[in-house]
Amino acid sequence: MTRELANSLTGHYYLTDWTQSHANFFRAVAIEKRMMFLILLLIVAVAAFNIVSTLVMAVTDKQSDIAILRTLGAKPLSIMAIFIVQGAFIGVFGTLLGVASGVLLALNVETVVPFIEHMVGMDLFPADVYYISKLPSKLVWSDVGIIAGVSLFISLAATLYPSWRASRINPAEALRYE
Repeated sequence: MTRELANSLTGHYYLTDWTQSHANFFRAVAIEKRMMFLILLLIVAVAAFNIVSTLVMAVTDKQSDIAILRTLGAKPLSIMAIFIVQGAFIGVFGTLLGVASGVLLALNVETVVPFIEHMVGMDLFPADVYYISKLPSKLVWSDVGIIAGVSLFISLAATLYPSWRASRINPAEALRYE
């Protein structure tokens, strides 16, 4: 828009937009957005690790049941599918719950922050320290979609190792000490 305005004016004018006049602030906001994405990615990675550990424990706990299914004729892919579906359910449920709570928080941040300030008895964003006196929030649906998609992908990828391990259980070995 600055370029269009400069082309329409005659004479000697110097025009700047806010991204040029506040370039440091604009870069800080851009870096903050990238860092928030990385923080959310780390949170999702921790959740994926929890899915892996939960499914590995389920595979260990259900070894004899898996062995019985295998002796009854279940194929290794069927056993894998059982644990992939279980992990996918956990991942989809967690992603939906996370997206819903994140969207609710983003849409109501101007109500939530004063409530938290009242509960802890201190000002979280004092006007004399920060440029802002309240916390603005803009919900970008494309970012929500990207984060949800990456979360679903990571949670589905987290199911692969435990389900592969379950499909490799030797029925004779698993039932030997039962």
